[in-house]
Amino acid sequence: QVQLVESGGGLVQAGGSLRLSCAASRSIFSFNNMGWYRQAPGKQRELVGTITSGGNTNYADSVKGRFTISSDNAKNTVYLQMNSLKPEDTAVYYCNALYINSKWRPTDYWGQGTQVTVSS
Repeated sequence: QVQLVESGGGLVQAGGSLRLSCAASRSIFSFNNMGWYRQAPGKQRELVGTITSGGNTNYADSVKGRFTISSDNAKNTVYLQMNSLKPEDTAVYYCNALYINSKWRPTDYWGQGTQVTVSS
């Protein structure tokens, strides 16, 4: 069973930075995509950004230019660097890993989530 463990959340003032980490229990090369999602109170979970096994990244418009996803394959870890944080970035952030098998069946794995709170 795949485990994803997030860390790095916390309370930060607007304009500040945080870096989230997501440690996987197996090689991140085994996944087609890894990504970060977030869910604010009363809202649906939304995509923040993704990184493919080839290192290509994609971001939601709301975080482009402020957030960066990277990976350390040796540590089986994906990071989310968040700069210029805004109060509207406050949410629980979840790490996701997508695996598509040889029959094109997708499986999503999720971390437990880490709280990010941005004060104004």
